[in-house]
Amino acid sequence: MKLALILVTIAILSALLVEWFLRARYGFGNPPLYQADDKIGYLLAPNQATRRFGNNIAINRYSMRSPEFDTDRPDNTDRLFLIGDSVVNGNWWTDQTQTVSELLRQQLQAQSPKTIEVLNASANSWGPRNELAYLQRHGLFNAQFLILVINTDDLFATTPTPLGVGKDKNYPDRKPPLALIEAIDRLLPQSPLPAELLAIQSEGGDRVGQNLSAIQTIQGLAQAAQAKFLVILTPLLRETESTGKRDYEIAARQRLQEQMNGLHIDYIDALSIFKASENPKELYRDHIHLSTQGNHLLSKQIDQWYRSNQ
Repeated sequence: MKLALILVTIAILSALLVEWFLRARYGFGNPPLYQADDKIGYLLAPNQATRRFGNNIAINRYSMRSPEFDTDRPDNTDRLFLIGDSVVNGNWWTDQTQTVSELLRQQLQAQSPKTIEVLNASANSWGPRNELAYLQRHGLFNAQFLILVINTDDLFATTPTPLGVGKDKNYPDRKPPLALIEAIDRLLPQSPLPAELLAIQSEGGDRVGQNLSAIQTIQGLAQAAQAKFLVILTPLLRETESTGKRDYEIAARQRLQEQMNGLHIDYIDALSIFKASENPKELYRDHIHLSTQGNHLLSKQIDQWYRSNQ
């Protein structure tokens, strides 16, 4: 009986130690949470802060990965508004101080007598239609500069849907009861997703055209707010390689370029810039998301555009 009690005690203490380690080392048990939205599809739940894999993540009351700010822009302040997907957001692999928006703010602030604010409205797998819905809901927050950051995959993004929130393990809407449960869940296959969500993910028709239409509408919102507007396109890693381009992506990029020219939208195709890097692979952490070096290079391009519009 005494031995059994000792073994039970050891098991409990071991479980507690594992739980503590998973929380302290990896941030398991406290993932960034998402909120379903019928128009936007989904966004990061407002007013949350966590630490994942050593990186701090803070989300303000507008579901932005930005500090809190006064919606009435203060005098002598330039406010830039970045909107995009996980490239802009940075997710768990990017500390709050190393996001594109924060690096840009630091660069601009170091050389400006004005106060510089850079807002960051973004979420994993957002496309132009999600971003348009966010801007239609919230407006531009009196920003003088609106920067839409998209990547090649975003040209094929599907219609916004809330169906994945709480069902896709990448979009949790509540904290797991234990860090150990989350760690195990990450190792298990994804549970079957709703048929309705799978149907949307297989959306037919002219997706590129619908996303280009959303970008045009975003331009209209920027013009109505008297904000300067930039679209910047980041490439996939394989697009920086000589054999990495695919015909349907080349065609979509050409359609985007033609629209930018026709609508006189400021546009940066970062492909040539990334290809000119000594080692493009160093700009990426995977096939699509940028490393800290990549974030620095992207923020530099936006920095130059901002200065050209002073």
